[in-house]
Amino acid sequence: MQPRTSPLLPNWGHASVRVAVLDGHADLSHPCFRGSNVSLLSSLVASDVSEASESAAHGTHVASVLFGQHDSEVQGMVPNCSGLIIPIYSNRSLNASQLDLARAIEMAADHGAHVINVSGGQLTDFGEADVWLHNAVRLCCERNILVVAAAGNDGCECLHVPAALPNVLAVGALDRQGRPMNFSNWGDRYRTSGVMAPGEQILGAKPGGGTTRANGTSFATPLVSGAAAFLLGLQASRGEKPDPLGIRQLLLDTALPCDGLSSEDPNRCLAGRLNLPGAFDALTGSNQMTHAATTRENAIAPQCACEEIEKVEPEAGGAGKTEPQHAEKTFGTSPSSVDARQVSAKSTTPTGGATIIAGRARSSRMNAIVPSQSPDEVAAAEGIVYAIGVLGFDFGTEARRDSFKQAMPAIDRETGRPSEDPVPDPLRTFPANPYDARQMVDYLTANPWEARSLIWTLNIDMTPVYVVEPAGPYGADVYDELRKLLSGEIRAETAEEYIERVSVPGLLTGRTVRLFSGQVVPVIEPQNKRGLFGWHTNALVELALRKGSIPEDSDRAEAIRRALSGFLNRIYYDLRNLGKTSQERALNFGATNAFQAMQVFTDPITEGKQLDEISVDKSPFCRMDSDCWDVKLKFFDPEDNRKAKLNFRYTIDVSDLIPVAMGDVKFWTSAF
Repeated sequence: MQPRTSPLLPNWGHASVRVAVLDGHADLSHPCFRGSNVSLLSSLVASDVSEASESAAHGTHVASVLFGQHDSEVQGMVPNCSGLIIPIYSNRSLNASQLDLARAIEMAADHGAHVINVSGGQLTDFGEADVWLHNAVRLCCERNILVVAAAGNDGCECLHVPAALPNVLAVGALDRQGRPMNFSNWGDRYRTSGVMAPGEQILGAKPGGGTTRANGTSFATPLVSGAAAFLLGLQASRGEKPDPLGIRQLLLDTALPCDGLSSEDPNRCLAGRLNLPGAFDALTGSNQMTHAATTRENAIAPQCACEEIEKVEPEAGGAGKTEPQHAEKTFGTSPSSVDARQVSAKSTTPTGGATIIAGRARSSRMNAIVPSQSPDEVAAAEGIVYAIGVLGFDFGTEARRDSFKQAMPAIDRETGRPSEDPVPDPLRTFPANPYDARQMVDYLTANPWEARSLIWTLNIDMTPVYVVEPAGPYGADVYDELRKLLSGEIRAETAEEYIERVSVPGLLTGRTVRLFSGQVVPVIEPQNKRGLFGWHTNALVELALRKGSIPEDSDRAEAIRRALSGFLNRIYYDLRNLGKTSQERALNFGATNAFQAMQVFTDPITEGKQLDEISVDKSPFCRMDSDCWDVKLKFFDPEDNRKAKLNFRYTIDVSDLIPVAMGDVKFWTSAF
């Protein structure tokens, strides 16, 4: 039974409410989308619509469950809402990295999404996610954006991310009798943060036209996203400000018990099954929708005939991948068992739709995100980046790599240096290796113009996150600086010229570059050499000691040296980030500002205290037309936890390409 607009029910969806679908490339030319307000955004994933593409089939199906018009074959949950399609799965693979998913979440947030649908996830041991994904989900919490994600199709008490992350609404799958399907995941964390929705033989559109049915938590997820968007539209129609996270709690509070559960499996129902009529009545204070809906199905599943907010500190983790969460590999067929799709390590896949699998691999399940970016307003508008990482280079194609190999001089076997012979003796030399950074530095020193022919990358934990592409009148100077920084990275760690990491300020261009590995990476443009520098933790510590006039051989200096090194390494490893949001740029600049760090660490470390917490909050005081953030550090006494904590705060203005410290360091004590 399909839902219809009636005098008792508001229209299904409100144009001011925006729902983003992070999935495969949806075929928006399908007749069910005719008249809908759905846009396709270009992402870092190269994809297009093809009837043979599994990712397009998955994305089209999920999108139609939400936006299918009520005069078409597929009647969606919220045909009147605005929609965004952001591809995270390419035509070649139904896997996505956690980094790509995080960028897509940030993109959805930047484009005004109220609800973000992720019909996918990555399996984890304890619900852990890489810092990229954790930061993106935390950003949504800060902006009051609801992320709805598939719980996964492994049929076990196990967790997927992002479904298991704080403030995300997880979704499990019910059969037509209202019982949890045998492949739908459950777990203690889902018990308080997940709901069940129909996931058996869900009707949806397929690329090129026509419809199909499929099973899985992937297709239960857009039903819950649609329910949330419907209620947000109701708030908007009454002149209220939509409250996505409030609606999340409402759906959890009004969930009903599942049918057919044994006493041994109470957790399989998560917090309960989706109860849209009950949530409607709770929101409006009436029973209007309950009377209008004669059955559970026609309010919950319009497209088929069936039916705690905390700011957490992200943990370091692998750059996982996400996969869709559907229970069968071929859409529309009823599976006899859960599909055991083989996916690469650390990937994300769809779950019945899509699932995200993170963490360490289990013996019976692969590690992947499969089907089941964000700056604040200032950063989003101006595309400012201030990132910390390691400089690298790439060739993009075999032809480009081979051209370097042929142009670079042979290497003398005895000295290991470039041969000066016009015609090298093959017995005394060996061919150049363009991947050897030392050889590349020598070649670029002799041929500086060749720096433009390389693809320069900024890497974090061996993962390229940006392509650095100097442009403008000072482009040649920036390329020369990149060569010098690369030269410093190949030095011995004990050398004075050694460079451990680099900071790169630049502007996002909106362009991407495909690397030799096939990874697509966004391009940033440094405007000039200002702010582009390399640093070594030990050298930065010594600089701070000199600025503080502290003798290098004193006990005080050694304690401060250890504290500063731990602080800098913690920011790079535990709190590593893309340097995109205002908070991230303030944190990264604070890490490289030796004088501010020196002021903060001197007294507490001398008193034997240790660093406890690092946080970044919007500063209540700022200059006009500035964007100011407070970097806060909290210290504790490891020998007596009852002693007051010592808090420090210094303010960073990140409104310009190069952040700047403002005012003096403030400090105070607190009990917690």
